[in-house]
Amino acid sequence: MTTLAPAPRSAPAAPPPARFRDLLAAEWIKTRSLRSTPWTIGLTVLFVVGSAAVATLTDRTARSGPADFLPFDAYPAAGYWTLMLVAAGMGALTVVSEYSSGLIRTTTVAVPARGSVVLAKAAVTSALWTAVGTVASTGSFLVSRAVLDGHRAGVPIDHPGVFRALAASALLAPVCALVGLGLGVLLRHAAGTVVTAVFTLLMLPTMFSESNRWSADIKHALVSAAWNRLVRTWEPEPESLGYTATVPGSWTVYALWPLLTIALAVLVVRRRDV
Repeated sequence: MTTLAPAPRSAPAAPPPARFRDLLAAEWIKTRSLRSTPWTIGLTVLFVVGSAAVATLTDRTARSGPADFLPFDAYPAAGYWTLMLVAAGMGALTVVSEYSSGLIRTTTVAVPARGSVVLAKAAVTSALWTAVGTVASTGSFLVSRAVLDGHRAGVPIDHPGVFRALAASALLAPVCALVGLGLGVLLRHAAGTVVTAVFTLLMLPTMFSESNRWSADIKHALVSAAWNRLVRTWEPEPESLGYTATVPGSWTVYALWPLLTIALAVLVVRRRDV
């Protein structure tokens, strides 16, 4: 009498690797599922546009004629420094919140390609804050123009430098959000990331002037200094400042900061444990 040996069980098939569009969908679900996201974005845009309206209403000099009211009225520092701070903080929270809650372990188990996860977060963050920045920038300009039109001092959109100021102010939000995201991956601590972002984006540029070459070079390499140059519609007098930033150089700063921080974040997250 013979017994039949049990047939060997086949190993379960490995799940297919996650596609990048699946990662994008997952990151978008994470972002929009937070109740604080729409409230934070809405209040920030309202404050930015409102600060432009207040600045225009209180600036008597801009009402004398269609002069260069940018950036003091349409793009006041108070509103756009707030936008920089909120964008950097929200960009950091997209990754820091996963580290603090432990969800990052589940993410890395489901998707071992950690670099792809960071890139997906960066893509969703960039798209979201580009839309937010566009709304805030356009709204600021239109509100300021409406106020000035009542005094026959409106500035048309084809005025020299206006479109550049619109684009620079719109892109300021995604640039700062991506910097915050990269810092969040590197530091993995909410308070440390926010403090570092605030110091780098807002406080550090005030420590340098344009009177000396070395100081001007450092200042011009920072995001807020680049934004100030891009929204300025007039050229300074040759004797007013020792060194001034160039428009191409300021656009280069805009491009390099998010690229370098995200590239460094991808490199680091591939080489360390969760």
